[in-house]
Amino acid sequence: MLRSMYSGVSGMKNFQTKLDVIGNNISNVNTVGYKKSTINFQDLLSQNMSSSGANPMQVGLGSVTSSINVNHNAGSLMSTGVGTDLAIMGDGFFVVQDPEATGTAGRYLTRAGNFTVTAAGDLVTAQGYKVLNNAGNAINIDAKTYESFSINRLGEVIGKAANGNETTISSIGVSKPENPSGLRKFGGSLYEMTEIASAGGLVLQTATAAKTEIGSGMLEMSNVDLTEEFTEMIIAQRGFQANSKTITTSDEILQEIMNLKR
Repeated sequence: MLRSMYSGVSGMKNFQTKLDVIGNNISNVNTVGYKKSTINFQDLLSQNMSSSGANPMQVGLGSVTSSINVNHNAGSLMSTGVGTDLAIMGDGFFVVQDPEATGTAGRYLTRAGNFTVTAAGDLVTAQGYKVLNNAGNAINIDAKTYESFSINRLGEVIGKAANGNETTISSIGVSKPENPSGLRKFGGSLYEMTEIASAGGLVLQTATAAKTEIGSGMLEMSNVDLTEEFTEMIIAQRGFQANSKTITTSDEILQEIMNLKR
């Protein structure tokens, strides 16, 4: 009898975690570059009741969360008309660096391309992280040298001088890990590189080398589908209720057993 109670408790905990994941997805439905998460369960343990006979007699002891995975499918593109808003049209990530970090430390990957240019000419994220080029250096557009600039589909930053001459200032750096699911979430739509994601570490390259393109004047939105999330929410709610019913039913049976002594 206690086995059914423990199984019910584990089920309720797991479906609560599922609701937490769904709630986080829904809250980020309009977050630029956000990738939704999905949760998977597996059975916990099985107790052997008897090993005699052709087939073993086993009773399961509940479930446990086996993994929470990030879905890296591309989100829809939204046109903004802002030249510093960028979207990777294909696989890969922008690489940004904490302005306080030095060397190769403090580098993160992101699909959120809502960048701006600071007074010093640095191309930065909304949090102030510097956007890196394919050589691993911060991209800087000198306002004294260039009257305006644009970013083409190859990720090249083209500066235009007052006399009309155009110069390639830099190229947007792109990193393409072999296993994006192995990236670790850092927050702010940023990811940390891990050995699981890429055995060779964080490698920067041009968009052309990464076989992708950069869209200027557009942003990649969240890949959260509210229809799917609400459907999963109903499943989680019913699963929670069903496991709760298992506990209350077991409790009622235990109460009946205790009443036999009266």
